Amino acid sequence: MKHLFIVNPIAGGRDATEDVRSQVEAAFRDRSDSYEIYVTREPRDATAKIRQEASSGEELRVYACGGDGTFNECVCGAALLSNVAVCPFPTGTGNDFCRMFGTDAGLFRDLNALLDGTVREIDLISCNGTYSANICSVGIDARIGTEVHKYTGLPLIGGAGGYVISAVVNAFKGIATQMHVRCGDYDSTEKYSLICACNGRFYGGGFNPSPTATLDDGLLDFYIVKKVSLLTFARCIGKYASGHADDFPQFITHLRGTELFIEFEKEDVINLDGEALRATSVKMKLLPKALKLIVPAGLGHGMDNPPLAL
Repeated sequence: MKHLFIVNPIAGGRDATEDVRSQVEAAFRDRSDSYEIYVTREPRDATAKIRQEASSGEELRVYACGGDGTFNECVCGAALLSNVAVCPFPTGTGNDFCRMFGTDAGLFRDLNALLDGTVREIDLISCNGTYSANICSVGIDARIGTEVHKYTGLPLIGGAGGYVISAVVNAFKGIATQMHVRCGDYDSTEKYSLICACNGRFYGGGFNPSPTATLDDGLLDFYIVKKVSLLTFARCIGKYASGHADDFPQFITHLRGTELFIEFEKEDVINLDGEALRATSVKMKLLPKALKLIVPAGLGHGMDNPPLAL
């Protein structure tokens, strides 16, 4: 078995390569498995590296050393491959995938817990030829999430502050977009503020629309938010972000299923775990048990509402 550490040197605004290297070297002093530390050079470099390494057929465990974007690149490299397992080893700004594990989220920062972990199969979202392990969305939240990096580098503005500024800026640009949406028996063309498909629970720096989404249950939670005024958006966004979207059935339709289709009048942005994709139409489809996730040793102890069957 080989362990591959994918390091994004710009995640979180700092180069964590040497920190990762020192932890890895210390952890492998008493381990016989081989390992490699690979520092990415450009977008999607991680995906290509994983596909190249996996082609040998050797069992490969991949650790995404960065934020949610780095993890998404690694997920896309590992998707549908039987000999590759992946997990986040956070060093970046946003780590929304880990948030859903509550007080156990810190185990993903414990390298020995990851190396001693087990492998579990989880579902994926297929979206326009690429993949998401967590949440896909369109509308104002997608614009907020994909533009946040414009603001996180400003003086005195951290990761959470960047999301707040991006939300305010995009709210004033316009809340709603004309879309044709189909999901099961739901079929409508009108203006929508946002639509998200949840395999996981958190996105956008801590937004938690679906507090019960489960990574391996074979279903997605869809939240379809109709056009609302700026005042209503401001009044409801906190509830939506804290898992109370169902409190607003007059604005928000909550569906569960495996497929969602969206058509735009013109090209728009799609958010996939913080990564941006632009298209005039979207097909989101659940792929059951399509990814192998490394689950750190000790995960799930004391968790009342685990995001996967433990």
